[in-house]
Amino acid sequence: MIYSFQELLLLVAAAIVIDFVIGDPPWPTHPVIWMGRWIRWQEKLLMSDQLRARPVTGRLLGILLTVSTLALSFGMMWGIVAAADYVHVWLGYAVSAWFISTTIAVKGLKDAAMLVYKPLLSGDLTQARKYVGYIVGRDTSELNEREIARATVETVAENTVDAFVSPILFALLGGAPFAMLYRAANTLDSMVGYKNDRYRYYGWSSARMDDFLNLIPARLTGLLMIAAAAMLPRMNPMRSMKSIYKFARRHPSPNSGIPEAAAAGALGIELGGRNVYFGVVSERARMGFPTRLIEISDIRSTISLLYTVSVMLGVGVMLTWLVVR
Repeated sequence: MIYSFQELLLLVAAAIVIDFVIGDPPWPTHPVIWMGRWIRWQEKLLMSDQLRARPVTGRLLGILLTVSTLALSFGMMWGIVAAADYVHVWLGYAVSAWFISTTIAVKGLKDAAMLVYKPLLSGDLTQARKYVGYIVGRDTSELNEREIARATVETVAENTVDAFVSPILFALLGGAPFAMLYRAANTLDSMVGYKNDRYRYYGWSSARMDDFLNLIPARLTGLLMIAAAAMLPRMNPMRSMKSIYKFARRHPSPNSGIPEAAAAGALGIELGGRNVYFGVVSERARMGFPTRLIEISDIRSTISLLYTVSVMLGVGVMLTWLVVR
């Protein structure tokens, strides 16, 4: 089962359409749910508080978790697609496109952001805090309206890389198995890639792998966001570009600062600042050249950036297919 580049382009285009129309599949059939269960099972099997506190042992067990999760995700996906392709080539295509679409989450990210936006718009901070807590790792119980809006904007901007650009690029490299390998790495990072006492050593390799895999996609996303800002009303592409250049490197992540700085510059707002994680205050670098305070409507504006980037990359995939076919 080896697809040509032309076939991969068409599979990716189909996956983008599937995600736009259908979104995430029901939870029992979503691969990320099973990845999460595997990661938690491994943690219970391998880890104890004593082992977790040992730098060398904790990191070695974390490397075992990372390697086994990536290998299992890639291998199972390869086997499923190969079996479908053996039955009939068109079944192989259908299975590949479907599973690639499960690694993309543009519609799901938009829906999650709108769950925060709607109660925020009606003044229901309790519901808004509840739903923003589903998509961010920071403590949300005391967030005010502007802080909730900032958390949502930062999440949508950052996940433009994780939820779309990265899985698309990996799918173009090797179809569903490569896309699923990326999704496994990203899931590992979201579950254990924290610098707290629990995961400082055990999650080290997962965090580093996610950083490595996102290096190129994050920078491509920054360029796409600048281009998207040029197409959208009341956004400033030059300010977005300057914001990336000045502020992205101040973010603790080598990748997340790029889309966040791009969005902050495009919208003319400030992102970053005081966050609380597991009761510990973290002062994040402030990014952007603010011309005004952040507003609830900035959530929808950032969703517009997400969708414009998605359409641009999708069109680019189809144009490439027309050229190379």
